[in-house]
Amino acid sequence: MKVEIWSDIVCPFCYIAKRNFERALGRFEHRAHVAIIWKSFQLNRHLVTTPGKNLDEYLAEIKGCTLSHAREMNNHVTLLAEKAGLEYNLDRAVVANSFNAHRLMHLAEKSGCQDQLAELLFKAYFTDGKNIADRETLVSIGSEAGIEKGKITRVLEGNDFSEQVAEDMSEARQYRIHGVPHFILNGSIAVSGAQDPEVFLDALDKSWKMQDGSEIAEQETPGDGTVCAPGEECEE
Repeated sequence: MKVEIWSDIVCPFCYIAKRNFERALGRFEHRAHVAIIWKSFQLNRHLVTTPGKNLDEYLAEIKGCTLSHAREMNNHVTLLAEKAGLEYNLDRAVVANSFNAHRLMHLAEKSGCQDQLAELLFKAYFTDGKNIADRETLVSIGSEAGIEKGKITRVLEGNDFSEQVAEDMSEARQYRIHGVPHFILNGSIAVSGAQDPEVFLDALDKSWKMQDGSEIAEQETPGDGTVCAPGEECEE
């Protein structure tokens, strides 16, 4: 069974959703037969990487709110992440464009370590305060995931996988995906947002039982989840 996940490395609810999905997968009877494919989705393709600016300042700037209010929003996200077993240090996060990280994710898919790289990139951004747009940082993270350093360097020095990133974004539009995280299970069931593990487990069970290649007619999601959309505030 194939599970496709549209996400952005800089989306706080994508990391939470990843962890909740993993908990559901751990309880899924047929987990050994589930293949996970990460798809690219950039919330802000034109974002200029600014190492000297923290997320509180960035959020206040794009939302037109006070720094205090932006800090409150980030503190709320940090508490939600803590409930999922994650440590967010958003005061250390570097405002960074995720395009090259997405290209590296496509290389990782070919190297058979995409899920490992996704975990390391999320942790680097939300926990460790690393600049995920920095070439040396990406080489280090990619090699830790199991990719040869030479392959990573060649990708980052050229344009490899740029088309694949664009294709993922185009596919998202075809599926009417307007925010992330967004999961599509076996091409038949869509789950949007940082859902609870029980919601993901139910979707896994239903998708396994269907196994008939049904097209996605509706993309309604059971339960409440949180998504981030381009140019909009993440909403619960």
